Amino acid sequence: MKTLSAFFISTVILLAAPWLLPLPLAAAEESIDGAGNPVMIEPEVLAMQIKHLNTEELQTEADRWLGRLKQTVQSLNAVKAEVWRNNQLLESTEEAEELAEAEEQKQETIRLDAELQAELERKDKYLEDLADLREQRIQLIDRLNVIVDELSAKLGVSDTGQERDEVLAYRRYVDAVKAIEVDTTDFQALRSTLASWLVSNEGGLRLGRNMGKFLAILAGFWLLSLLLSRVASKTMVLARGASQILVRFVVNTVRRGTLIAGLILGLATLEINITPLVAVIGAAGFVIAFALQNTLSNFASGLMIMFYKPFDIGDFVQTPDFMGTVNSMTLVTTNMLTPDNKLLVVPNNELWGKVITNVTGSSERRVDLVFGIGYADDIATAERVLREVVLAHPAVLDEPEPVIAVSELADSSVNLICRPWVKTADYWKAYWEITRSVKECFDAEGVSIPFPQRDVHLHTEGLTGDGGGTGEKL
Repeated sequence: MKTLSAFFISTVILLAAPWLLPLPLAAAEESIDGAGNPVMIEPEVLAMQIKHLNTEELQTEADRWLGRLKQTVQSLNAVKAEVWRNNQLLESTEEAEELAEAEEQKQETIRLDAELQAELERKDKYLEDLADLREQRIQLIDRLNVIVDELSAKLGVSDTGQERDEVLAYRRYVDAVKAIEVDTTDFQALRSTLASWLVSNEGGLRLGRNMGKFLAILAGFWLLSLLLSRVASKTMVLARGASQILVRFVVNTVRRGTLIAGLILGLATLEINITPLVAVIGAAGFVIAFALQNTLSNFASGLMIMFYKPFDIGDFVQTPDFMGTVNSMTLVTTNMLTPDNKLLVVPNNELWGKVITNVTGSSERRVDLVFGIGYADDIATAERVLREVVLAHPAVLDEPEPVIAVSELADSSVNLICRPWVKTADYWKAYWEITRSVKECFDAEGVSIPFPQRDVHLHTEGLTGDGGGTGEKL
């Protein structure tokens, strides 16, 4: 029994050992194919295998891949030098062949032509080697970047928001050696480089796949932004009390946020490292906030207006300094149209910090009218005329009831107030039409509308020779 238990325990330990023991430091070792050639590990697999490594081990791995990259770059430069020497030899051979042809040296011409063909074949071999080395360089850079990205994530950023010097050293070397340099004066090398790059899995084909992914992601997120913005719009409409300004803000934020997320994801498929950009933006946040204090103040005021909604799109708003119909609003400014159709771009801080009168904020408004009659006119007749005119107007509401009463005994008139209630949209129409109708009915009923009058008494005095005088009073 004990033997069976020991056998069982040992079997479990043997099976679990590969999972319990840590991966070797050289986790990025490539495998060997059937022909005995090294096959590099996939970058995705490499990224998973180095997650457990600490910063020291990651630096060791990075140095190992950096060494292989240096060897490849060294070989690449050596082949480039051979191509340059081959070009020089080809040029001199062509000149010698032209000279031999001019001097009609047939045997020498044949020999030089054979040498020229041999050098051209040798150059083709060099160009093939260049293409292979360039592809190998790209593969090594990809895997080195995977390790450097992991190292950067575990080291964090510096106080300035940039990557650490330990990481930047690898970045700078990669940036220095990753470019493809082509001699544009050498047509054969240029054609060979372009042809090999276009058909290479690490060149044109890779770029084509990445561009396809990028465009597909942008198109997908664009459609997603339209869908999410519509969902957000319908959701905000169903929410009671949400203003049009808040609805537009939420819808635009959802749409733009989705598009930005798609752009970031798309840039990642193009193998653009956006981590430094995000880090710089984060570090510069304080400086930007300090430089844009007034803008941030308007931003905060815009948020307060959206959530507390003292007015909405289409409302006629009046402040001590501004007056107009709200046309549109952003987080920083509010656009208003004045009654004479001038466009006012008002900072939100200028609105939120003042008393706001929302003239059209209610569905119903009271029309305040004052009519004066003469002291000799009958007040009851005037009140009857006012009541008939008000009740006959189609825009006047039954509830609340209109108020008609004597309000003031003025210097030249007895003033009566007339206060009917109308829909806000009918305010000015009712105001103008009631005023006209009252004047016409007063005239028909013989009710006068006095205006201020003043009696002027003119005294004249005449002088006579004896000092006496006469006066006349007008």
